[in-house]
Amino acid sequence: MNVSGFLIFTLVLVVVAVLFAFQSVKVVPQQTAWVVERLGKFHAVLTPGLNFIIPFIDRVAYRHSLKEIPLDTPSQVCITRDNTQLTVDGVLFFQVTDPQRASYGTSNYVVAITQLAQTTLRSVVGRMELDKTFEERDLINKSVVSAIDEAALNWGVKVLRYEIKDLTPPAVILQAMQQQITAEREKRAVVAASEGRKLEQINLATGAREAAIAQSEGEKQAEINKAEGQAAATLALATATAEALRRVAAATQAEGGMNAVNLQVAEKYVEAFSQLAKTNNTLIVPGNLGDISGMIASAMKIVDGAKAQLPPKA
Repeated sequence: MNVSGFLIFTLVLVVVAVLFAFQSVKVVPQQTAWVVERLGKFHAVLTPGLNFIIPFIDRVAYRHSLKEIPLDTPSQVCITRDNTQLTVDGVLFFQVTDPQRASYGTSNYVVAITQLAQTTLRSVVGRMELDKTFEERDLINKSVVSAIDEAALNWGVKVLRYEIKDLTPPAVILQAMQQQITAEREKRAVVAASEGRKLEQINLATGAREAAIAQSEGEKQAEINKAEGQAAATLALATATAEALRRVAAATQAEGGMNAVNLQVAEKYVEAFSQLAKTNNTLIVPGNLGDISGMIASAMKIVDGAKAQLPPKA
């Protein structure tokens, strides 16, 4: 073998060695898993970092991302329990947990998850009425996740959650729903107005009642005060009258007391008779003139007696 042939052979060996080394060293990125087959059969799963394989015998058959993957499921028409068409659009979040099953469990786990999500969604929506589909979004999401997650275990995939992006009923249904909402709001407005009027009437009645009670209490207190005043006045008058009578009685017991009383009675009698005669043009004459003359005579005797008792003038 000449020198040129040796150099060529050496160069070929170097190229083969470099190619062999390049093929045997594999650097796997973080959050990634590579599935290695040896002679067409599963051999190992390469973890992130530096890995070595046998060139031309081992090969990287599948590369899987271990990150959470959002999958936009195509919108579809679902039939509700009350036979209403509803267009549903959602997004599915999943993650590869077993690279080996994800490689050999199904030919395409993304398509499998998508199809299963759509069929499960149609089944769940078909068991609900239209109004419930808007109220029970969380229940729909949980039902879809539960159904897919059970089947996806054999595919090496973990379904994390499913979220409905949009629920779109037909235009006719939307119009009817809008009319229903408008009617409901008008009803609430009418009820609120009637409740306001009711409270107004109650407040007015309560105010009138309280005013009447306050007025009656005031009148009651005024009557009580008036009665107490009249009672006090009557008591004072009675007390004064009693005191006067006591003094008159005491005066009658003194010397000459009865004469004074008789004189005063006679004067009052004559005065009353004179006043009675003045009030009318008709002349009034007592039926018994002797009574008047007797009364006057008695009064004169009393006066004379009183004069006789006076001490003589110096």
